[in-house]
Amino acid sequence: MNDQKLRVGVVGLGFAGRTALEAFSELPDVEVVALAGLEKDTLAELGEKHRVPHLYEKWEDLLQYDGLDAVSIGTPTQLHAPIALAALEQGLHVLCEKPLARTVDEGLAMVEASKKAGKVLKVIFNHRERGDVAALKHQIDEGQLGRIYYAKAHWMRRNGIPGMGGWFTNRELSGGGPLIDLGVHILDLALHLLNEPTITTVTADTFAELGPRGRGSASSTIRPTVDTLGSKFEVEDLATAYLRLEGGGALQLETSWATYRAPGDNFGIELFGTEGGAKIEVQNYTTTDTLRIFTDVGGVPAEVRPATGAGLGHRAVVSEFVAIVRAGDWTSHNGSEALLRTQVIDACYASAKAGREVVLNG
Repeated sequence: MNDQKLRVGVVGLGFAGRTALEAFSELPDVEVVALAGLEKDTLAELGEKHRVPHLYEKWEDLLQYDGLDAVSIGTPTQLHAPIALAALEQGLHVLCEKPLARTVDEGLAMVEASKKAGKVLKVIFNHRERGDVAALKHQIDEGQLGRIYYAKAHWMRRNGIPGMGGWFTNRELSGGGPLIDLGVHILDLALHLLNEPTITTVTADTFAELGPRGRGSASSTIRPTVDTLGSKFEVEDLATAYLRLEGGGALQLETSWATYRAPGDNFGIELFGTEGGAKIEVQNYTTTDTLRIFTDVGGVPAEVRPATGAGLGHRAVVSEFVAIVRAGDWTSHNGSEALLRTQVIDACYASAKAGREVVLNG
């Protein structure tokens, strides 16, 4: 493979699929040879733009093409497991959009299939590739914050329910609402920054107050009512969770698609350490002036605002995936880290449903 281009097939024509397609197309040692999606006009347009020779409406047909080394999955969540399992069974490497799967059972099957096939299974957590996150991770690894004992991570939207009445708001298709959609991102950010601590217990609550009444749509032109949603609003529109960490630390998560708050789309994380603190606050996906470091200078409270770049996001994840595949040492890249995130999200939903704390098996 070192002497030839990595041949990739991309499944999905929405934001996730298009972003991956663009990232793969920019790499000189990669050739996107196949593309699959149900939207015929978009399929033809993207195929022509990126010079993809083989176009398919069905992902099953794309996997029948025998000129592939890897598959990128950017589909609705219910298709992650079926496509990944089929691709791994055929000996293909897999890059999958987050979350890994709807449930732990699906995710575990994907990880086991990766191990059995001896192929890479990587999940796209693009926000850890932001410039501010990378800068903060460096500060943490250098010991500037000391021991971090408490963290708060959030992703809150005022009106941000995606695809009201579509697959996002159907529990069977999506696996859940903002907790599995946005919460998995901030959970990943927190665990990544905290150097993958062990989570011992989870306590969570979920709420569905606006979505079931047709409020909180991400569309600025369509204001659906409860009678015109197309399907029932079956998931939460706000979730909160408290995670206890091994060694005495704690992590709080808060996420919503829709709630009465300040306008916009806001996410971030705040860390409290024995030698300092830090905060990333991102409003409407901005990449400038988002990081604060809190410390003492000569016994006087001080705040540092490091200048950070935007980072490469999806492009960094895609490049890393390609580098891993080319390196040839695939045994540790089997999706296990992403499965842990799915296990925590599952435990949060279980806690909210039962109204009690859930203990995670270490």
